[in-house]
Amino acid sequence: MLTVLAPAKLNLTLEVLAKRQDGFHEIRSVIQSINLGDSLTFRLNQNVTFKSNMPDWIPEESLVARAAGLLQEVSGDTKGATIEVSKRIPLVSGLGGDSSDAAATLHGLNKLWGLGLSPRELLGLAARLGSDVAFFLYGGTALVTSKGEMVTPLPPLPTIWVVLVVPLVPKLPRKTEQLYARLKTSHYTDGQITERLVEALKTGGGLTPSLLYNTFENVAFTHFPQLGVYRKHMVQVGATNVHLTGSGPTLYTMIKDKAQAGELHIRLQQQGLASYLTETLTTIDQI
Repeated sequence: MLTVLAPAKLNLTLEVLAKRQDGFHEIRSVIQSINLGDSLTFRLNQNVTFKSNMPDWIPEESLVARAAGLLQEVSGDTKGATIEVSKRIPLVSGLGGDSSDAAATLHGLNKLWGLGLSPRELLGLAARLGSDVAFFLYGGTALVTSKGEMVTPLPPLPTIWVVLVVPLVPKLPRKTEQLYARLKTSHYTDGQITERLVEALKTGGGLTPSLLYNTFENVAFTHFPQLGVYRKHMVQVGATNVHLTGSGPTLYTMIKDKAQAGELHIRLQQQGLASYLTETLTTIDQI
């Protein structure tokens, strides 16, 4: 038996530079893993089977099943496994749960089945599964470029507390694809916003709210009209500098003081909002 943790992420910056000829988008993003995560347990079995504590999680629609199938395909291995996914990351939330679970599956089955795939080989498989999967083989703080498969680790952030709110909005199929389609060329940037944050991290300048940016905020608040109400509500109960992560709909604010973050989290819960209190992670070191 083997257990692998699969943490969620925040996009501290997310810039779209252009649409590529292959249909994907060229991005530049600083991504940060956080201490809210799923847990995947792997046991040898004759076939690949799945279990989960979350009824809405459908294996056939997940990257976990695709990751297991891809490993069998490239290795020619006929081993099986029971993969039990204990979910804490909300589904389709912009927190990267499915991608993180896929990275954990690559890592876990590579060990369980004794495949001996190198970090470079795992990264190649991650790129075939989805844009964020490669990041989760690293974790911590990293610069992500190209269509998301190029990952450069950055100096870790000091521990910062994060208060999340997951708005109750419809779970739309192909949400990220739809939001990319809504972006206009005027929403494209040249990468300098992300570069400013990278330089601040490299020189020890730290993270300030003015360095955070997500181009999907240009379209997500129209795509999900309720988002504006949620953000306003967060501000009214004491949040500042509320941002979207990924293509949403999760909103977050970062607070250095633990007690202040805890108080905000409690107030949001008292207002009936789906709020989570977590913190930044330095690394998960999957590879």
